[in-house]
Amino acid sequence: MGRILLIVAAVVIAFILLGSVLGFLFTLLKWALIIGLVGVVVMFASRLFRSSNVRD
Repeated sequence: MGRILLIVAAVVIAFILLGSVLGFLFTLLKWALIIGLVGVVVMFASRLFRSSNVRD
């Protein structure tokens, strides 16, 4: 009985740790996507404004 409880406790702790690690990874992915999107918008805006200055 003690061994079964130990295995159940280990599985529960593993799921808790897995949830924490996956949450951290998805947070990093979210911020990487936000920073990448901001970078793409800035690059597009700079190219747009640079090309409009050439036409004038």
